[in-house]
Amino acid sequence: QVQLVESGGGLVQAGGSLRLSCTASTTSGTIVSINAMGWYRQAPGKQRELVAQAISDGRTNYADSVKGRFTISRDNTKKAVYLQMDSLKPEDTAVYYCNADRLLIFRSGTGIRSENDFWGQGTEVTVSS
Repeated sequence: QVQLVESGGGLVQAGGSLRLSCTASTTSGTIVSINAMGWYRQAPGKQRELVAQAISDGRTNYADSVKGRFTISRDNTKKAVYLQMDSLKPEDTAVYYCNADRLLIFRSGTGIRSENDFWGQGTEVTVSS
């Protein structure tokens, strides 16, 4: 199984900044590569939505609502993804979830296999007005 551990959420005033971090790991093998790592968020009473995604080839995608304010980055060596959130607004308040998709994992006995769609436990971001 693959674990995604997030950190960096908290309470901040509007206009402030936060940096979220997420690291992927497995206790039963080695993660060889991760195609896509990203951040989603879910506000109370709303559906989960994509915030930003970073693909292994360098491409990034952002929700229109965060373009120019949020920056996603990856450290492939550490199997980590980060989200720098600046100029935060109260409407950014949500639980933020890390996602990793299309992983290549080496396990002894089975070799390298593709495993897909893993989620972190979520980290809460609250922006006060």
